[in-house]
Parts: sequence; structure tokens; C-alpha cells
Amino acid sequence: MMIRTDTTRVGWIGTGVMGASMCGHLLRAGFQTVVFNRTRSKAEPLLVAGAQWAQSPRAVAESADVIFTIVGYPADVRQVILGEDGVLAGCRPCNVVVDMTTSEPALAVEIAQEAAARGVHAIDAPVSGGDIGAREAQLSIMIGGDAEVIEALGPCWAAMGKTFVRQGGPGTGQHAKMVNQILIATNMIGVCEGLLYAYKAGLNLDTVMRSVAGGAAGSWSLSNLGTRIIANDFEPGFFVEHFIKDLGIALSEAKQMGLCLPGLALAHQLYLSLLAHGNGRAGTQALQLALASISNVDWQRVSSP
Repeated sequence: MMIRTDTTRVGWIGTGVMGASMCGHLLRAGFQTVVFNRTRSKAEPLLVAGAQWAQSPRAVAESADVIFTIVGYPADVRQVILGEDGVLAGCRPCNVVVDMTTSEPALAVEIAQEAAARGVHAIDAPVSGGDIGAREAQLSIMIGGDAEVIEALGPCWAAMGKTFVRQGGPGTGQHAKMVNQILIATNMIGVCEGLLYAYKAGLNLDTVMRSVAGGAAGSWSLSNLGTRIIANDFEPGFFVEHFIKDLGIALSEAKQMGLCLPGLALAHQLYLSLLAHGNGRAGTQALQLALASISNVDWQRVSSP
């Protein structure tokens, strides 16, 4: 199997906060690209840049060799890939389907089995890095599936990310993404509580950020999302409602493995509180609003002293 920018036709389904940037990188790398999104207007910049429009996921597959999907929820993945008008219905033998949605490991295995029955390769490849990583092609891509196929997709991974690692067979990419989400969930509690403490102690938030971000407490979330929190910027790099979905999957998988993960459970409850207050479409850094509310601090009125 050979992937070449001049001959390989790429299909892309899902042009949201991250998907549009990721697809754009493939276009700029030289791949002929056909796209579909439930809301066509969100794909318009890609169409202007040279992508072709398809009327359905099945139509994307009929026009492509490698089909990428990045949608919202496992139910969306199931419909887009396994549905009557889905990707597999339009695939030919030796096509490759790459789902980059954060989804259920068991669904990734099911898709791989259904694909194999049609002579199609299926890869699960969720990503981490948020909107910044997607825009800057700096994503970490966690990949499950056939090693030879994953290696052949190297030019695609390189166009979208800086780290791309095979974890094992089908579903292992999704399991690795659960590890990522568990780490982020508990880290975000620390980021928000630390900044809340700094504010109540009368510290200049920008100054304290310069000190702690460069020390042992430094993290991607602190450097990238902590600065947004300080600026009262709660626009989504990744939606709260999607993060809740991810944490729910992780909790379910942990339960099946007999694991007790109280930090994950706490983060899940705090994000559910944020959702209940109408912040489901905010970014994950909006957790600050929930924690500030508990301490009776109107964070949106906060500015560095």
C-alpha cells in the first residue's frame, strides 16, 4: 500500500473546531480531497481552498481511497461509518477508513471487524492538542490498527501532527486517548484551583503564571488554557459537552476493568455541573467558572491585580 500526495484521494467527514484545520493541512500537502459535513457552511473555507463537496458519507467513500472521520459522539461515528448511507457502504476493497473521533474502544473494534469483512482497512486514531494543535499541525495522534497500513499513512499523519504512535490493534488508539483524557481532567482541576487561589491571595495572575508554568507544575493545560482563563476567554478549543462524553467513556471502561478512579469521577461531576449551568458549548477551561462559583467568586469580573 502506498500513500502519495499526487495520486491518493482523501475523503474527510467532519469540519468542526478541529476537523477543518486538520483537513486543511492535507489539502495544503497536495492531497485531492473530498469533504462532507452536516452543515455545509462549515466546510466552505475548504471548498474555496480546493476541496470537492460530497452529498453524504457514502459519496465521500465512493470518491476516495482513504476516508477520515472526526465527528462528535459514538452514535455519530456509528451512523457515519456503519449506517445505510455511511462510509463502509461506499468503500471498495483496500480502502482505508480512519476514525479520528474520540469514541468507544469497543466500537472501534466493531468497525474494524465490519470493514475487514468487506476487505477494507479500519484505523482508530483519536488526537490530542485541541484547536491550537489542530491549527498548527502539532497534534498527538494515538493510533490503533494494522501496523503496515498505519506506516503507509505516514504522509497523512505528518501533515496533521507532530507525534503519531501505534498503540496496538483495533481499539488501542481509543484506549490511549482515554489515558490522555484522564490526565487532562484531573490536571484541569489543579489549573483552575491554583489560579483561583492565586487570585484570592492577591497575586498578579500573569506574574504567578510566569513563575509556575516554567517549573515542576508546568503543563500544556496550564500554559495554553491557563492563559485563556486569566483572559476570561472560555471559547472552545474543545467543547465541555464533548469532554463529558469522553470522561463518561473512560469511567465506563474503568468500571469494566474493575478500576476505582475517584479523581476522574470528581472531574466528571464538576463538568456535569458546568453543563447544567448552560456551558456545554464552552471550552474545557470553563471549569474555572464552576469552581469559582463554589467559592462565590465571579470569575468573569476578575482581572489581574
